[in-house]
Amino acid sequence: MSEINFQVDKNKCIHCGLCEKDCIAQIIHLNSDKHPSISQEDESRCIKCQHCLAICPAGAISILGKNPENSENCNNFPESDKMLNLIKSRKSFRHYKHENLSPEIMQKLKDMFKYSPTGCNFHKLHISIIDDIEVMDRFRNRTNNKIKSLFLTRTFNAITKKFEKYKSAFLNGDDVIFRKAPHMIVVSVPINAPCANEDPIIALSYFELYAQSLGVGTLWCGFAQICLKVFPDLCEFLEIPQGYKPGYVMLFGPTDTKYTRTIQPEEYNITTVKGNKNIDNMSGFDKLKRYFWNTIR
Repeated sequence: MSEINFQVDKNKCIHCGLCEKDCIAQIIHLNSDKHPSISQEDESRCIKCQHCLAICPAGAISILGKNPENSENCNNFPESDKMLNLIKSRKSFRHYKHENLSPEIMQKLKDMFKYSPTGCNFHKLHISIIDDIEVMDRFRNRTNNKIKSLFLTRTFNAITKKFEKYKSAFLNGDDVIFRKAPHMIVVSVPINAPCANEDPIIALSYFELYAQSLGVGTLWCGFAQICLKVFPDLCEFLEIPQGYKPGYVMLFGPTDTKYTRTIQPEEYNITTVKGNKNIDNMSGFDKLKRYFWNTIR
């Protein structure tokens, strides 16, 4: 059996050629019988996106041991107005109930991640989820005590500089970082991933919208992200594999907070590009400025 196990049910195939047209790697070709096929030499170029399985209207294609009858239909999209309202209604939650989410909701949130897209279909994210509040409290206390100890010993480093304005709150035992959230998720990525910076953010953006559609509050947590970078033992606590770096952190859990209406944000600066600007005579200084802006962070 081949590595990708590309199979076509010839009794179902309608010879439409959609799989050939949509193949990202351009390795599917219709043979003399007008059935799709992949040569053995081309199999190594398959990026395992499963687009061929997804696009076949007759359900004739199987690949990677995945059968079309085990997939869901793609005709259940939410109404666009409801989807837009979800986006408008999304909020950062900073007040949580001190209790676990139900196992059913937690499992739904975990199951969602396998559908999150990654650059070049590099489907190797690692998801660390603290789904028990007792474990979260242990992680919370360990992290907060580390920072509190730095302040008490008057150790000056990136952490104390970042949290200087919260010093009194830390010393008073306030949960500055985790906002008493019962759960936390960290998306990590291999250091050799083609889109290592972007993939975790994409995954958590999907997670956040889905979580809030289930009535679960979420909060992007840059403070926790900083701590993971500085305190390597925290990555061990989270069982992040060797060779992976934590991409970003999100807090989540049940919340009593309920927003009644959307905010009224200021407009972003949106340019409708006409393509009429003369850029052929762009000066070297202007180019240098662009290089600087593009690469500074």
